[in-house]
Amino acid sequence: MSKSKSIIFLTLIILMVGSLVVVPMFDNYSKNEDLSVEVLAEFAFTDNVDMKFGDVRKVNIKHTSLKASKIELFIEDSLVQTWNHPKKNFSYTLESNKFNVGAKELKLVVYKGNAVVFEDSRLMRVLSNINPIKKKASVMKLYPHNQGHFTQGFEFNGNELYEGTGQNGSSLLAKIDLNSGNPIKEVNLEPAYFGEGITILGNNVYQITWQQQKCFVYNKETLEKINEITYNGEGWGLCNDAKHIIMTDGSERLYFRNPQTFEINRIVEVYDNLGPITSLNELEYIDGKIYANVWQQNYILVIDPNSGKVLKKIDCSEVVIKAKGGGEVLNGIAYQPATKKLYLTGKNWSKIAEVVIK
Repeated sequence: MSKSKSIIFLTLIILMVGSLVVVPMFDNYSKNEDLSVEVLAEFAFTDNVDMKFGDVRKVNIKHTSLKASKIELFIEDSLVQTWNHPKKNFSYTLESNKFNVGAKELKLVVYKGNAVVFEDSRLMRVLSNINPIKKKASVMKLYPHNQGHFTQGFEFNGNELYEGTGQNGSSLLAKIDLNSGNPIKEVNLEPAYFGEGITILGNNVYQITWQQQKCFVYNKETLEKINEITYNGEGWGLCNDAKHIIMTDGSERLYFRNPQTFEINRIVEVYDNLGPITSLNELEYIDGKIYANVWQQNYILVIDPNSGKVLKKIDCSEVVIKAKGGGEVLNGIAYQPATKKLYLTGKNWSKIAEVVIK
């Protein structure tokens, strides 16, 4: 074998041996990285926690090492319990009546010394303890409705009926003559805006938009636009409790907003005894309760605005049969306090129905 070939052969041998040493070294390094998170304590269950309002349940926590100097339990952003230098497994008692219905994050934060070394999270859902009372809407009288109106908002102010409509290029806000269904006064939105829910508070009419994140504010007498407010997320339905603008976004959430700034003051999640009710749409505030359309459903929910619990479920099948015509979904609730009469309609419906709830 020549000297040059010997050198090449020895070099190959060195490279092969080196690879056998170096590769395991890198392999062990990556495994050590995976093992670098010390699980000193964790929840002793893998599923999320479902409870009905009023239930009490123990949450078990598995203590896996004496190295944990401190363990904290948070519910949402609130620290509810601290364990210092725990020596064994332990638990925390959840009392669901301390919360509104809805989803809450349970988070375990584990310390070693002064450093956080591990976090473990689960979801807790508090369901309503009320089985909603079943009611039915019966038609008493029918009025004409403009079938060109893709109804998104429907509300009385005194004796005046207001309607907000959707669809790009045909969205508007109008005062409506109940007996004829014709607009008394109307203002059109620019084609880029898809109108959604409306509500009247003080001297102002508020109209939100679907995905454009704009709320338009009008003088309720002249329908002159006097302000525009920007918000985040989608806009679906609106009503008010005389203090807040209450808004839906197609989820199970009700957003209570400041009428001047549109800042969110609080959020209430809507649940019945089975879980969350999503696709909340057009709203009406009646005698301290929120009445809500649910998109693509032939019923209306009656909701406690403080707890988010569904109190009643109103079957509107008769209304749909008699008033829909060739239109789309049920989506319009207007209550006239002076007469205590309730009116329902929908998107592109041919009629407005005066109803009683039985």
